[in-house]
Amino acid sequence: MSASASEREPSAAEIGTGAPWRAVREGAPWRAVREGAPAQVECVVLVVTYDSARHVTRLLDSLPLAAGGIGTRCIVVDNGSSDQTVPLVRGREDVLLIQAPGNLGYAGAINLGRRRAGPCEALMILNPDLELEPGAIGELLGELRRTGAGVVVPSLVNPDGSPYPNLRREPRVLRALGDGVCGRRWARRPAWLSETVRGEPAYVRPHDVAWAGGAALLVSAACDAAVGDWDERFFLYAEETDFFARARRRGYRVRYVPTARARHENGGSGRSPDLAALMAVNRIRYFEKYHRRPVSSLFRSAVILGLALRIHTAEGRASLRAASRRSRWSRLPRADAVPSRPPGDSV
Repeated sequence: MSASASEREPSAAEIGTGAPWRAVREGAPWRAVREGAPAQVECVVLVVTYDSARHVTRLLDSLPLAAGGIGTRCIVVDNGSSDQTVPLVRGREDVLLIQAPGNLGYAGAINLGRRRAGPCEALMILNPDLELEPGAIGELLGELRRTGAGVVVPSLVNPDGSPYPNLRREPRVLRALGDGVCGRRWARRPAWLSETVRGEPAYVRPHDVAWAGGAALLVSAACDAAVGDWDERFFLYAEETDFFARARRRGYRVRYVPTARARHENGGSGRSPDLAALMAVNRIRYFEKYHRRPVSSLFRSAVILGLALRIHTAEGRASLRAASRRSRWSRLPRADAVPSRPPGDSV
């Protein structure tokens, strides 16, 4: 007996370029879903790309095993790549490709993808320079269900398998000072002197955290709806810090899950002096969004001190110039001028 239409893999004629079907991986069988009416799935995977041809295939190939029996739908939002990212993704039958009308930045692309996600239990947001290990999505979704958390994050490892410290504490003046002066030295310094969480004990057990790097996170549909759009004023960097803060302010917990792992190439979006400067400035912008002027001035001074100690590098010099002079902020990388929705809410 032949398989029914709902149990077989759709043919190329059904889901080829321009056809009104796309494939949605739901465990073992494939199921064709009409473009205009996305099915309810347990998890929508949202990947943001920009010149990511070197990485994105490895990530997308890892998703079926990472999902296991979890029903998923994958969306890739491309921010105007000039390499082969778009042809590579367009040629796949397991992905819905959305081409942004320009480089919207990370937050803008996430918002574009969220509006096309369709009904789901949770939304998984991923950088393209990752490779999820088998069962990772299931581990994260299981923690979401068990604890009622709003956001869960996995353990990240470097390509050589060594741990990547992706957990963070809420920015504070003394933490900015400690990170600026000490950098990666004195890794075991007190928590009040470091924003980055270091040390093995914090990475071997599940626990609540303030936030984590934005390379990989699973957000419950309820939390996503409550927090709303990501703040597009953060073109790149600090947008995840802001999202986690807004989730916590709405009463949602953030959980770290060490049994869910992803390999991180770390740098798939590239880093230049301009981007390093944008990172420094966005740290200040984020802090100023939530704090009054006196303490914000202290935080900015602590950031500037740390950058002054790194003036021997091109990134350090560019960051110091930008952080020291607010008039330079408008010259930093920003989203392309295209019509967009208002930025995320202020709190």
